[in-house]
Amino acid sequence: MNEKQNINSPTVLITGAAGNLGGLLANYLQDGNLHLLTHKKEVADELKNRLNIKIFKADLAQKETLYPAMKGINTVVHFAGILFKARPEKFLPITNTLYFKNLLDVAIEQRVRRIILVSFPHVEGKTTPQNPATGRLDGNPISVHAITRLQEERELFRRCSEANIEAVSLRVGMVYGKGILMIDTAEWFGRHYLLGIWKKPTYIHLISKDDFLAATTAAIDNENVNGIYHIGDEGIQTLQEFLDKVAKYKHYHKPWRMPNGLIMTAAQGFESFSALFGTRSPLTKDFVRIGQVSYYGDTTRMKNELLPKLKYKTFEDGLETF
Repeated sequence: MNEKQNINSPTVLITGAAGNLGGLLANYLQDGNLHLLTHKKEVADELKNRLNIKIFKADLAQKETLYPAMKGINTVVHFAGILFKARPEKFLPITNTLYFKNLLDVAIEQRVRRIILVSFPHVEGKTTPQNPATGRLDGNPISVHAITRLQEERELFRRCSEANIEAVSLRVGMVYGKGILMIDTAEWFGRHYLLGIWKKPTYIHLISKDDFLAATTAAIDNENVNGIYHIGDEGIQTLQEFLDKVAKYKHYHKPWRMPNGLIMTAAQGFESFSALFGTRSPLTKDFVRIGQVSYYGDTTRMKNELLPKLKYKTFEDGLETF
């Protein structure tokens, strides 16, 4: 497939295209017609200087800057947000709600066909393989990350229903594989004997990078896609089991089991350093809060409408991707 063959295909806008997951999707779809929205960071070099890709610098805080990127768009895939920064309770109520409203305003005004929000199962609160998340919007999560993302979802479905636009929320489990920032960071800590985890077992729902990209592409391309989809594989495991097995496979020390107080103290230290020096904070207290809540989604709709066959059914099958 080349650029000329795609000249009449629908155009997709990816926000956060210079970020981790947004950048991976942009690279995966690089032969299609794309508008890539960035703020301060640059997109990958292989995405530049292509006839089928247009790159726009914009600020979600300033609605007027979004119009050039939104012109002629068929589908919006929204990743943009702020992570790894101190005191998320200070900024997430703005970046995950007000900024998203600005994006919705312009998308609705420009009459896009479909808006896809990349979310996560935590918005329903604690869920498990025995009692999975089912696509509810009345959850009661405890972390600021999940609370504000649930507010985004509610706004998405309310506004798109009024405007007759297809609204999609992809509640994605933990994406794993080489190049996933959180996984690579955990590996760095593990190799330096610094990776720790709380003692209480916590269920997590996983999805390989390859299957995440395939499911998201199907959400863009397929007809009659609407509503909430949980994106995850068929494996059942705890966070502790996952990290231990990856450490064994990659030949580094398995995570230390630590008391919650020590983990929260470490998170506070990272946040204080981040706030003082303007650096990233790989751990925050809200990350710990969201991380300690088990989550697992019912993937029936994903299998029926987006991805009937997984490349990697469990993370053990996908260890080769690390």
